[in-house]
Parts: sequence; structure tokens; C-alpha cells
Amino acid sequence: MTAARFSRRGGIRTAAAAALAMPLAARGVTAHAAPSGEGAPSAEAASAGAGEGGALRTMTFNLRYASDTPPHSWPERRPVTRALLRREEPHLIGTQEGLYAQLKDIAADLGRPRYDWIGTGRAGGSRDEFMAVFYDTRRLLPLEYDHFWLSDQPRLIGSATWGNTVIRMVTWVRFRDLRTGRELYHLNTHFDHQSQPSRERSAALVADRLGGLDPALPRLITGDFNVPAHGNPVYDTLVGEGKLTDTWDTAESRSKLYATFHGYKPLVPDGERIDWILASPKVRVRRAEINTYARDGQFPSDHLPVQALVDL
Repeated sequence: MTAARFSRRGGIRTAAAAALAMPLAARGVTAHAAPSGEGAPSAEAASAGAGEGGALRTMTFNLRYASDTPPHSWPERRPVTRALLRREEPHLIGTQEGLYAQLKDIAADLGRPRYDWIGTGRAGGSRDEFMAVFYDTRRLLPLEYDHFWLSDQPRLIGSATWGNTVIRMVTWVRFRDLRTGRELYHLNTHFDHQSQPSRERSAALVADRLGGLDPALPRLITGDFNVPAHGNPVYDTLVGEGKLTDTWDTAESRSKLYATFHGYKPLVPDGERIDWILASPKVRVRRAEINTYARDGQFPSDHLPVQALVDL
């Protein structure tokens, strides 16, 4: 799963690939975070965390890329996103669609050194959208990370070969949980929005890469998969034969179900979940939630965040 060699045509030299593959302990985290934002965590989040013990608060969140088009421009949505994240205080957030400047805003609003993040643009460097992973530095320590592209050339930055016109990729991190001492893998992705063949091949590649990880370590997979849970080969490839479980289905309790993509229109009860948090079969899921937070009619994104409180 490590990056080994990229073509000059892709603009990436072998030395850069080797740098991506090196463990974090050897070179430091090439993540990005800005100075602390204003305010403090909510009383609700502090109260909720009091009885959680060693549970990990996880979230998958398609941010909707930053745009300047009212009434849902990023400047209008940013304060709502900030309020949502400060209220929930996730330990681990897999984000999709974020642009570099937008992710820097979120890092500033979450506050450093409390939070940091890891990611690269899907076209390389700071270009295009990120599968950025934000993490609470008081709880999680990244040990290694890398990226691969959902194509026939997964080591080639910016590659897209399965009929999708948009570049698709995965960012993964191996963390140590500082509270429990246990390690885990986290993979974060965004499958194509138009091509079902691309989605199916993406699921097969992710499943293959999961098979190459240390089987003793639990794994969490966050993403916008662009197909509804259940009844699709993409879902069946990932949640089949005991490989992974759907935290929404295995949760001991859950919130009301809504379609996770709403497009700034009225929410759809019992709608399609296209944003999932998947986990190893032995991971205990205390609660799953589709978060409908909005302020003055403004949602933080055109997707609803999905959350899971898990014990590894």
C-alpha cells in the first residue's frame, strides 16, 4: 500500500513517492493545522464524553467543496460547520471534498494543538479535493499513513482509469489510541458519483488493500460511497463474508434515519444512506447517528455527517 514509483508524466518523482511511504516516526507528520480558533467545546459534548470510557467518537463528513455561491457558500457554511464540530468533538473525522484553503479553515476552527490533520490533494499536493483525516491529538497518535488512487495505477497520483471523469482516492492512517494503547487502521475515501463500474472496482481494490493490513488490528472505513447501503455490489463487496460490518446496522442504539445527501432541500426520513462508517466485525458500536444539525436554516454541507461511537 505504500507509494513506490510515480511516472514523470504525472509530475511526481520517485523521491517524492518514497517520502510518502516513510513512517511518520521517521519524518514527522506532513499534516496541516492552523492556530486555535475562538470559543470552547460545548457543554453537551463534555457531558456526553463523561460516560464514554475508552470509546472513540468517529465521524464521516462530506464537507461540500468550498464555493462562493450564495446561499450555501463556504463563508456562510463555515460558522455552522465550526459549531457542529465543536459541539460533537469527534476524535476521528474522515472528510471528503475539502479543498486546501477550506481544510485550513476547519483546522483553525478546531484549534491546534488539540486537532491536526493528514491528507493530500487528489491531483497531488494542494490541488483538487482531499480525503483529509482530522484527529484529536490528545487521543490519537498517527504512526504511518499513505494514499492510493482508485484506478489500475493506484500508486500514480491523479490516475483515473475506470471510466470515472473525476479522480478518486483513499487516504489511510495507522493510529495508536493514546487512552487504550491499542492501534487501529483508518481508511477514508470518496467513490465516484457517476460510474457504477468505477465504484465496483474501487470497492474491490479497497477490499484487497484491507486484506494486506495487519489482521490483528481493527479498522474503520469512512466515506461517501455514492450508493445506498444494502442491495448494491459495492456494499456487498465491502460488507460481506465477515470482512466488515456497517456500524449503522450493528449499533446498540441509533438516531432517526435520514437520507445522508439532502442537497440543501428538506430532509428525507428513512432515505438512502450513501455515507457510511464501516468497521471490523469485533468492533463494538455503542451508538450510530445521522447528525441533522443546522443553524437558522443553514446546514454545514449538502450531506449530513454520520457518526459512530465505537469500542475497538
